[in-house]
Amino acid sequence: MGIKFVLFDLDGTLLPMNQEEFTEGYFKLLQEKLSPRGYEPQKLVRTIWAGTAAMVGNDGQRTNEQVFWEMFCGVYGEKAAADRALFEEFYEKDFEGARVFCRQNEEAVRVLREIKAMGLRTVLATNPIFPEAATKKRIRWAGLSPSDFELVTTYENSRFCKPNPAYYREILGQIGADAGECLMVGNDVEEDMAAGEVGLSVFLLTDCLINRAGKDLAGYRSGCFGELLAYVRGLA
Repeated sequence: MGIKFVLFDLDGTLLPMNQEEFTEGYFKLLQEKLSPRGYEPQKLVRTIWAGTAAMVGNDGQRTNEQVFWEMFCGVYGEKAAADRALFEEFYEKDFEGARVFCRQNEEAVRVLREIKAMGLRTVLATNPIFPEAATKKRIRWAGLSPSDFELVTTYENSRFCKPNPAYYREILGQIGADAGECLMVGNDVEEDMAAGEVGLSVFLLTDCLINRAGKDLAGYRSGCFGELLAYVRGLA
């Protein structure tokens, strides 16, 4: 039985970037937005990271959004709850400034279009630590549209994060698919290849490879977007 769904990571996969450069630039924009409201820059960054860690450790009882804001408000109290609209405004407007830290890959767009033309269904399986507004912006920076995907994972609609295998099980439930019907494509060995633990086929995109642990890559089908397309044609 061939695959029916192709799941794509976003950052470093469909949207080329240097992760450290992007994160540094994104945090600088956030600090500029919130410092006038009394958020000390270094404390703000530490708290954002703590909230991210809480989402990564989410046990599925609440959405990632709920977990993040519980952590954030635990640090800043009622002030954070009162300023939540300011955060939403940041992602709707100011976050656009982070676009300069990303690139666009026409080959990625072409391959995704060809995969859809083959009748395969596509999912954006980006780590759901960002709000929907920020995720949609990053999709557009990649030269794509949110409508290109049957499902886009965000912190509002997800209860787990990568590399937890439960993140991939949750997606399977949301799209009504069996693991054997799906291929996960991503550039992060730890986060994206974890899909293989629940039975999905995996393809490691090497253009912006992240391999923090220096893992042996011989066990993964890997390559550029052209090689991905050839592999998908063989599976479909």
